[in-house]
Amino acid sequence: MQAEDMEVPIINNLNDNGDSQRPKGKDVFKDQQKESESSMESPNLEFEYGDSDMLTAELSELYSYTEEPEFALNRDYFEEDFRSHARGRRWTELTVDEQRAYVMRLLDALEVTDRDKRLKVARAILYLAQGVFDECDTEVDVLHWSRHNIFLLYDMGIFTALLELLSMEMDNSQACSSAVRKPAISLADSTELRVLLSIMYLMVETIRVQTEDDRPEWRAARETFKNELGSPLYNGEPFALLLFTMVTKFCSMNAPHFPMKKVLLLLWKTVLFTLGGFEELQRMKVGARERLCLAPLPEDSIKVVRAMRAASPPASAMELIEQQQQQKRGRRSRRPLVKQDSLDTYNERDPFKNDDPRDEEDDPEDTDSGIEGEVDPLDRDVIIQPPPPPPPLRPPTERVNFPKGLPWAPKVREKDIEHFLETSRNKFIGFTLGNDTETLVGLPRPIHESVKTLKQHKYVSVSEVQIKKEEELLQCPLSLGEEEVEETPAEILYVGMLPNLSQYVIALLKLLLAAAPTSKAKTDSINILADVLPEEMPITVLQSMKLGIDVNRHKEIIVKAISALLLLLLKHLKLNHIYQFEIVSQHLVFANCIPLILKFFNQNIMSYISAKNSICVLDFPHCVVHEMPELTAESLEAGDNNQFCWRNLFSCINLLRILNKLTKWKHSRTMMLVVFKSAPILKRALKVKQAMMQLYVLKLLKIQTKYLGRQWRKSNMKTMSAIYQKVRHRLNDDWAYGNDIDARPWDFQAEECALRESIEKFNSRRYDKNKNGDFAPVDNCLQSVLGQRVELPEDFHYSYEMWLEREVFSQPIQWEGLLQNP
Repeated sequence: MQAEDMEVPIINNLNDNGDSQRPKGKDVFKDQQKESESSMESPNLEFEYGDSDMLTAELSELYSYTEEPEFALNRDYFEEDFRSHARGRRWTELTVDEQRAYVMRLLDALEVTDRDKRLKVARAILYLAQGVFDECDTEVDVLHWSRHNIFLLYDMGIFTALLELLSMEMDNSQACSSAVRKPAISLADSTELRVLLSIMYLMVETIRVQTEDDRPEWRAARETFKNELGSPLYNGEPFALLLFTMVTKFCSMNAPHFPMKKVLLLLWKTVLFTLGGFEELQRMKVGARERLCLAPLPEDSIKVVRAMRAASPPASAMELIEQQQQQKRGRRSRRPLVKQDSLDTYNERDPFKNDDPRDEEDDPEDTDSGIEGEVDPLDRDVIIQPPPPPPPLRPPTERVNFPKGLPWAPKVREKDIEHFLETSRNKFIGFTLGNDTETLVGLPRPIHESVKTLKQHKYVSVSEVQIKKEEELLQCPLSLGEEEVEETPAEILYVGMLPNLSQYVIALLKLLLAAAPTSKAKTDSINILADVLPEEMPITVLQSMKLGIDVNRHKEIIVKAISALLLLLLKHLKLNHIYQFEIVSQHLVFANCIPLILKFFNQNIMSYISAKNSICVLDFPHCVVHEMPELTAESLEAGDNNQFCWRNLFSCINLLRILNKLTKWKHSRTMMLVVFKSAPILKRALKVKQAMMQLYVLKLLKIQTKYLGRQWRKSNMKTMSAIYQKVRHRLNDDWAYGNDIDARPWDFQAEECALRESIEKFNSRRYDKNKNGDFAPVDNCLQSVLGQRVELPEDFHYSYEMWLEREVFSQPIQWEGLLQNP
């Protein structure tokens, strides 16, 4: 599978849903008014970003609503078998030893050859993992018994047995060939796989989540299970690699019946469990910096982001029109000069902003998409109070209250100090000293102070140290010797993924494209609904509505799993080694990940985040404990009472973080954002009043600001102000003015080729088993060379004479050539 396979559909889809089809004139005005009014009414979103949602939400998303009848089926198969064993007693009444004996009996029954009997036993095990809900009165009881049973199942070795069955089902060519021939695939085609994957997911997710009342033996079991999943114990490769193989097999159309949602959820949770979540990653980063004797991190980024407040949403279109009319009426009156900061803070009209709407460069929405800067809490209610009267100008002597301090400590790279000194030496002395950052002879005193300030904020990243070490290893392979590579879970996973890395990346992006809400159904696209569509299609309006909600929810869960998985891989590989991160990034870029993410955001993002594609009464474990109320079209339309959809906001933030990872310090990729006209798309995402999401949108806008032109910057001073307040400063970064040295012609190919060359050298040096023998020692002793044993084929002595005649006697040897100088 080549990377080119991915390019055409994503680019075409971007064009299908991009600027070419944007409504014009009055439609734009109506859409702006509708969107901006809804955003003005929406309060701050009380969203806390984390590794995953609450346990109940994560468990409920494993099952589609179409699978609801199977809960009773699992219970019936369990009770049918358990009745003969327990003689009238219930599972919750047995002692632990009796429960172990029964699980051992189920484990033996899993090894029978009859496929149907195996499925019944697997369903009984699934019922145990689901918490024997028929014997429970509340959801808390279900979760308690589910946890107890899962640790029991793991202790008895159920996971290893399930893994063997999963491998058998993957290699079941009969099921694959029949699914390929079927015109429509439904839930029935993946029954065995769904049951096995469900048990494994419940085990991974339940054991992964740590609780305060866990027993000591459970804590020990968690660590053991974590090490097993991350080690190459399963057929010589980590468990995650088996799931990656399922993903590529599905995307290559060889196994269209695979239940992809369950595979992706299990893959994400396996990587999350084995590699660690974001807080664990932060601890690993601190430890890595200590080992390399680097300065500690200036702040904990997780805590800083959590403490941030969302900025105010854009003004509505009607308010902007009223404001413009007031400005035109009062244009003749002279205005005193006021600091730009206070203008931004108090929502004043920009003195540099032209009233002519034709000055807008890209998008009519640019006028109203700026976001207001943070203001003092005491003054905020005065500004937001409707209807907003034109605030009186304060005289310059009056003090304005601004937020105290910036959230991030500024950073400076070694490269920035070198560039600053090079420019200063050229200006004051007339020559440069290369990379020397110590010699300041001949430079004026203010330059000395500037260099001192820059060095105080110098930040050396782990990546820079790794790149420098890699250059040294390539230059001096003999003197430095072999590099000692620590066998971390990330390293083991990368080594396993490396041979088929491009296939894994392309497969994930194909699934993301198919699940994106802006994608149009095409005949050549992959069918991701195999594990949600029932055997019999709905015949009533209510059934159709329920299936429609189920399909949308199914797609949202797939987007959530893929976005979280990709972000985890990028962050862990970057910490493990920068070139491992770069090769995954490059595969993503070559497979058109950047336009795909922009295409995802080219929708009404407020509607996506507040989507209500869930039916609470059908969610597990609620549906197995409580009586099922009668569903009506009105209750389905009403949805839940949540302010936002957690998984959709989580997905949006993950995709923005991936986009940031791909484009940071990459001039050519930043130019891709400009070429694909990402600024208006990203600015619409600022309507979401959630601080973390706004931060990553502002980061993406900051890196391309210098390329968007002066007029764009004039028209978006509110956005510029928000960038200044919320995004980390690089002390000599000219991001706001476009005077940076990086504003050079766009040479995508040269930059990516240079990076690819460095990556290939790294992979060749560290992972190539057939290394180049240039530096291998040569044996010059004739006796030892002739004395070496050479492995020959068993039948060699039969054809020895023929070989001698063909290879030795019949070959003319130019003995004189040996005497001549080469």
